[in-house]
Amino acid sequence: MASDDRKFPRGPTPQDDAPKDVAPLSPMGSPLHERSAAGGVDVSTWERIAGADEFKALLKAKRRFIIPATIFFILYYFALPYLVGYHTAFMQRKVWGEMNLAYLFALSQFFMAWVLAAIYVAVAAGWDRRAAGLIKRFER
Repeated sequence: MASDDRKFPRGPTPQDDAPKDVAPLSPMGSPLHERSAAGGVDVSTWERIAGADEFKALLKAKRRFIIPATIFFILYYFALPYLVGYHTAFMQRKVWGEMNLAYLFALSQFFMAWVLAAIYVAVAAGWDRRAAGLIKRFER
């Protein structure tokens, strides 16, 4: 027996009774934080949830935010190449030193994306709370 075998008699992982950092499993065998239609809730419950007016209102609320936000993002993003290509005199206006409108607009796209992402995260947290409440109500 090599000297390494004595250090690790059952493999490289120490054998002890310390609690492990493992997510608890659902009855279906997947971690509890990975909820799906197949695990933890009966399929008929999911069908009832999908048919509920509250769920339909939640989907409508999501569409009311996501579609306009996506359209705004795409228009804002493609406005820069359009303005630089077809309105060069306007975009070449100096604003601050050698900084022109084109540079400012390009930089503003970073901030616009961050702000839009932050707004989405805040709004989506509300959707998550509504969805969790809906699931809880139907699980009872």
